[in-house]
Amino acid sequence: MRFTKMHGLGNDYVYVNCFTEQVHDPEALALTVADRHTGIGSDGLILVKPAAGADAAMEIYNADGSRGGMCGNGIRCVAKLVIDHGLAPGPVLRIATDDGLKTCWCDLERGKVARVRVDVGAPTLLAREVPILVDAERAIDREVVVAGRPWRLTAVGLGNPHAVVFVEDLGDVDLARIGPAFERDPVFPQRVNAHFVRVDSRSHVTMKTWERGSGATRACGTGASAVCVAAAVTGRTDRKITATLPGGDLMLEWGEDDHVYKTGPAVEVFQGDWPGG
Repeated sequence: MRFTKMHGLGNDYVYVNCFTEQVHDPEALALTVADRHTGIGSDGLILVKPAAGADAAMEIYNADGSRGGMCGNGIRCVAKLVIDHGLAPGPVLRIATDDGLKTCWCDLERGKVARVRVDVGAPTLLAREVPILVDAERAIDREVVVAGRPWRLTAVGLGNPHAVVFVEDLGDVDLARIGPAFERDPVFPQRVNAHFVRVDSRSHVTMKTWERGSGATRACGTGASAVCVAAAVTGRTDRKITATLPGGDLMLEWGEDDHVYKTGPAVEVFQGDWPGG
């Protein structure tokens, strides 16, 4: 099976071009290839497939083999693979995801995709849609007991469920300890991506993330988009910001059309052959 290793700000996946390759057991394959000691090493597996009414479809499997709904960094790499590998001309692509069709605008350098702007879609703040189990219509800057202690958080649905916690000092956040507790707390019936965020100015935040099914990652595109919404809706920032993640910066804008737009790089690392599929 031919594969391509790619990353967006260090959020890395193994990509398989299913226009030409076949994958018979993606859950098991994701577990195998994602292992950073005995496999290729990645945050998961993304299958790029043909799709009616779209240039391609993306199917996401987390490092633990579970399905992912949407990946903001992953979709930029899908767009790069589609254009760089000759599956569609671009520079504007429509990619089908579990969260609907997403439009991607690709910036090319020397004929290859370097950066991609993605219409991530419209967020939901309704608790039942995120979902989060609270006795309120929305969880916006709300005190919620998670892992046995109260946290002030904002819950946002944007391709995946997100919990955003604003903190004064990111150094005080023991992500390896609190991340898994957030992810699997019963208040989040579909698990959750947990983001801990320091607001630096009206136009800049710094964040770190624990992703459901993958753990601590160097970047989370839908998560940064959710942070943009949470920061704006709580009055901490403007609707257009830069988010600094461990892997680098993403440019984000919560537009007047209620859609979030995210811009960042996409990088191909290498290609190879994996025995079986």
